[in-house]
Amino acid sequence: MSEVAVQTSELWSALRHRTQARIGLGRAGSALPTRHRLELQAAHAAARDAVHSPFAPDLVAAGLTGMPTVRVRSAAPDRLTYLQRPDLGRRLDPTDRAHLPVGEWDVVFVVADGLSSRAVHEHAAAVVRETAARLPGGRRVAPVVLAEQARVALGDEVATAMGAAMVVVLIGERPGMSAADSLGAYLTYGPRPGGTTDADRNCLSNIRPPLGLSYEAAAGKLAELMGRAASLGLTGVALKDESDGPSSLEG
Repeated sequence: MSEVAVQTSELWSALRHRTQARIGLGRAGSALPTRHRLELQAAHAAARDAVHSPFAPDLVAAGLTGMPTVRVRSAAPDRLTYLQRPDLGRRLDPTDRAHLPVGEWDVVFVVADGLSSRAVHEHAAAVVRETAARLPGGRRVAPVVLAEQARVALGDEVATAMGAAMVVVLIGERPGMSAADSLGAYLTYGPRPGGTTDADRNCLSNIRPPLGLSYEAAAGKLAELMGRAASLGLTGVALKDESDGPSSLEG
């Protein structure tokens, strides 16, 4: 191998250590080298497993020691229906809705399986605990809702049924070929079932230490956004994350 080829190989190797993107993989004839092809197949299998693995609410509840929980399901009766009918994942099962506790809550945390139960099992409980610990004294936190076959908008119906002013939905994000365990957090003030859009929410994505956002960073950003949302009475495109700088509201 020539000196230039060696230097090029070393450069690509150094770059690959700085990103999870698949770059500079080279080729073997007209295909990827065997090692990289096997890595790609393993990542694809991990993504499929993340989507289809069943939700284990007991596992999440065990990580929420001292915090009461309540379990609900969406209107999607099984995983296949959930994947084929996104609308059903946004609606509560009527029976479960009737069993939700009602109160004058400031916020309710909803832990939803989404498209990666793995992400929820590994990260959700820690984010809930860290965020709740940063809320000011006197903030009324509802029992944590563990939702199966759920999408983000299910939190709107949960919050409305329980009487919560805000909802934080922690949900497994769509797995990619470099991340099958990414957790998302969606904050909504004054949610309205069927009337709240994505523009009304604030989102934190890629919560998955050590390769993504840490629990502490996510909780700090969430708590800061929640405080300003309560003061201003809004979330979404008008409420910017200013946790790393001076607070401001863009009108």
